[in-house]
Amino acid sequence: MTPAQHDEAAEVLFQAEQTGRQCGLLSLTYPGMTLDDAYAVQARLIARKLAAGRRKIGWKIGLTSRAMQDALKIDTPDSGVLLDDMAFENGATVPAGRFIQPRVEAEIAFVMKAPLAGADCTRADVLAATDHVAPSLEILDTRVLRVDPETGKARVITDTISDNAANAGVVLGAERHAPDAVDLRWTGAIVSRDGVVEETGLGAGVLNDPVTSVLWLARRMADYGQQIEAGDIVLSGSFIRPVEAPAGSRFTADFGPFGSVHITFD
Repeated sequence: MTPAQHDEAAEVLFQAEQTGRQCGLLSLTYPGMTLDDAYAVQARLIARKLAAGRRKIGWKIGLTSRAMQDALKIDTPDSGVLLDDMAFENGATVPAGRFIQPRVEAEIAFVMKAPLAGADCTRADVLAATDHVAPSLEILDTRVLRVDPETGKARVITDTISDNAANAGVVLGAERHAPDAVDLRWTGAIVSRDGVVEETGLGAGVLNDPVTSVLWLARRMADYGQQIEAGDIVLSGSFIRPVEAPAGSRFTADFGPFGSVHITFD
């Protein structure tokens, strides 16, 4: 793809979100699209939003589970940018029509107290740079069609990365924990929709350790001249499958002693 095509694709995604009408698969429009192209489109999309007045508050890491990687035939996670208009208070209600096809995932969030980046970054560096960890829910949305109606082709990793890794919202629980005070591999959640348990999972589902996920992001960012900043929220990846969030649904993620998170969709 050319730089002009990166800009073109980013504008298509921006308009899809603004209008609430999904666009076609970018992987069909640009059949030779690479992962670098996809991240370039994402960067143009985020720049468009920042120019419109948004503010970066952190990062999300996706596709950290073996099941999701196998489904997309990849062997690496992806990442996207969290912006200030994506943050919802614990217990808040998402207004009707805010998202196109929202889904919910349970994650462990890292809130940073120091910058973090570099190819030589270590697990100890991640823990030292983390102020606290907290229970969270991520809201996903897709501005790209999940399946092309004419060809039956499903969206692929380049579609998802371009679309800011399907990023849409974040809800943090009130609880705060030192990152080395709990075993994050054994920290899990029971996720219920309208009082019915939909999914359960453990932190180990995220690359065997959520800390490893944050480490992956810090090292990857070195390739792009970026870094995790002090104050950033980093969503380390879901340890459950995405759960559909239709209008009128109520979600609770019970992390046991680690805390709880709630969100409702009008």
